[in-house]
Amino acid sequence: MRARRAILYVPGDDLKKIHKAATLRVDCVCLDMEDGVALNRKGQARSSILEALHSIDFPDSEKLVRINPVESGFQEEDLRLALSGKPDGIIIPKVETAETVEWAHRSISEVENEHRWPEGAIRLLAAVESALGIVHLDRIVRASGRLEAIIFGAEDFASSVGATRSTPGWEVLYARSAVLTYTSAYNLQAIDMVYVDYKNIPGLVEEARLGAQLGFAGKQIIHPAQVEPVQEAFTPDQETIDRALRLIRAFEEGQSAGKGVVTLDGKMVEAPMIRAAERILVKARAAGRIQ
Repeated sequence: MRARRAILYVPGDDLKKIHKAATLRVDCVCLDMEDGVALNRKGQARSSILEALHSIDFPDSEKLVRINPVESGFQEEDLRLALSGKPDGIIIPKVETAETVEWAHRSISEVENEHRWPEGAIRLLAAVESALGIVHLDRIVRASGRLEAIIFGAEDFASSVGATRSTPGWEVLYARSAVLTYTSAYNLQAIDMVYVDYKNIPGLVEEARLGAQLGFAGKQIIHPAQVEPVQEAFTPDQETIDRALRLIRAFEEGQSAGKGVVTLDGKMVEAPMIRAAERILVKARAAGRIQ
């Protein structure tokens, strides 16, 4: 699975911003048809996104398109036009049931078959942004083999439960933890919430580092200035990578020697430590830090 340390949302009706995003070396660029586009600009967003998919090179980024939610009435046309540009993946917002993911899966499969593209060539990412979505996570995460990530929408979730957003974020901690638990159980990526105070870089870094510590694979972002600090926060540093390599090497050498107990730096090496080290190396490889 590819690195998704940062997913940058770009308004789909603004080709100038899309051209800029293609130069930012961000893991994922999401061309947005939903929240970033006014109601009377939805048609313009579709045509601009289709033009961008056909004409703009994104050398370092996964090309994603976020369509409008299923209850909007725009979703069918959004998906049809987005798929005609063959993006790398589709983000479905405000997912509350497995049926929404299943609909998207079927629709994408039909287009793949029609164009003779490989099955699963276009990936799915589902945004869970409400209490109902959290309650149904157990089915949502199993709804499609092409589903690779669950994206957590904190602002909409807080609204759905009547909470007031705060800097510490205790009001969304349970939901974030649920997303992490279900994605980990089914080997999907968990993508953390947006930091809306985009000019506050120290605050952004603190929240991103906490997200990485909790186990998120990456974070949603809304401004070019957020790219570098967020991607750095979700990339293991060299010291962490080296220790993970040493842990795994010590464990493997101990197993080869028939040792039941292995120590490193005076501490016992246990199975949970090895699993954590393996996850660190997966993140490091996805980010290109090691082969």
